[in-house]
Formats: sequence, C-alpha cells, structure tokens
Amino acid sequence: MKIIAKDFLAPRIVRLVVKAPAVAAKAQPGHFVIVRSNEHAERIPLTIADFNREQGTITLVIQEVGKSTALINKMEVGQKFPDVLGPLGTPYPIGKIGAVLGVAGGLGAAPLYPKIKALFEAGNRIIMVSGAQRKELLILTEELQKVSHEFQIATDDGSYGHKGLVTDLLRQALEREKIDEVIAIGPVPMMEACCKITREFKVKTMVSLNAVMVDGTGMCGGCRVTVAGTSKFCCMDGPAFDGLAVDFTELRQRQRYYSDQEKQTYQAYQEHEGMGGCQCHAK
Repeated sequence: MKIIAKDFLAPRIVRLVVKAPAVAAKAQPGHFVIVRSNEHAERIPLTIADFNREQGTITLVIQEVGKSTALINKMEVGQKFPDVLGPLGTPYPIGKIGAVLGVAGGLGAAPLYPKIKALFEAGNRIIMVSGAQRKELLILTEELQKVSHEFQIATDDGSYGHKGLVTDLLRQALEREKIDEVIAIGPVPMMEACCKITREFKVKTMVSLNAVMVDGTGMCGGCRVTVAGTSKFCCMDGPAFDGLAVDFTELRQRQRYYSDQEKQTYQAYQEHEGMGGCQCHAK
C-alpha cells in the first residue's frame, strides 16, 4: 500500500495516489477505504476520490482537521500504509438519469468527483456547482469541469466566481431548467440547506453522510443515522442516502459526540510537534 504520488490541492488538503491493486480492481464510485498512518494509529475512513484499475491505484484526498489526518498528510512518496481496508460501502447507482446537478462544498468535491465522472460517461447532462470559503480552498475544479456540461463556482468572499453560497446557484439552476437528480456533498449544514431548496422543487436529492465510523463493517454501530424513520449504517447502507429523508438534527448531534476529545488530542499533537498546526500551502 505504497504512496506513489503526493500533491497539495489547497492549504491543509493533500492528494495521495496509493498503489492498492486489490482495492482498485473492485472500486466503484461511492466506495471508501479505512486506513491507518501507522500500526498504532487510529483507523479512519477516506473516500476513494478516483481509481485506475490498469495501474492498480486509488486516489485519496485528505483534509487536516485533527491528529490522524495530520499524520497521514505528513506521509511522503515511498511510505506505506500498514493496511488499506476496502473497498467499503454501497456503490453509487450509475445509469441514464437525464439532467444531474452536482453541488460540492469544500472537500465534498472529492467524493462527488467519481460519481459525476461516471454519470457523465453514462451520457447524462451534468451541471456542476462547486464552492468554498475562498478561491484558494477550491479543489478539483479542473477535473470536475472536464466532466461537466456546465460548471459554476461560488466563494463566500467573492474571490472567485459567484459571491455567495452554492445554494444560490442551486436555486438558480432549479428555476432555470428541469433537473432530474441533485447530488449534494459537503459539510452537513450545506447538505441540509441544499435539501431544503430541492424539497421545494420536488427533486430527488442524494447526499453523502460521514457519521462517526470505527470498523466500517456495520458491527460497531457508531455511524448510525436515521433515514425515513429507519436506522441505517453509513458504512454498509451508505454513504449515499436520500437527502430528503435524512434526520439532519440527529446527524449533527452525533457528529459532536467526540468533538472535545478530538480538539484536545489535536492540540496536544500540535504542541508536541512544536508547530502550532500544519502550515502547508498549495503548490
């Protein structure tokens, strides 16, 4: 499981290409893997942002938000993950849908890309909306533009594209033409806001949920979410779900369960490293 390529997509966001033939052979859009940076590290889930069966590689995009992601982002070409478990999860259904509108918020561009790419290749009309707080935090814009018939960008500060939120552009697109399916991936508040809008237009909306996950096989129950009044596991039933049926209030609460411990662990790691946080910038 050797890292064969590494680059910075944005500050604190790293792209790794990993040699993992067995995983690449069965990977599908929507799949993820669970990795450890070393034998004593925490196991964390990461979306397969791309894969190449011929080369036997998978692509991972990691944003540093805590100790575990910081350790992974410090890894260099030539180093190996002790294990890569996957592919896990339920593949995203790919078929001829019609007009598909993808909405990416920040890091959400990474899990959205393989789905949009496959839907584009399947002959669907693809409209893409990608957003971030500011221009330097936008990722995979070139890749997404290549598999879109229409591509728009929104930044909170107006440093690039539309000044405002991706939901502004989402509403404009829904008012302008008939959309058969929306795929919204990003922070939970952003996905919830997208669903509030698409509900008005009665458009099928899929989201990708990232509830706290431990084993990735449905045994721990940590990634439980409620969809249409029924308990589901992100690792087995997802991570893609019908956004109009998701209990976002419960999801937000579950995501906060370990926030204090996560902050304390990250702070202790930063102090130990004597760096005050990673100062990496896009290359």
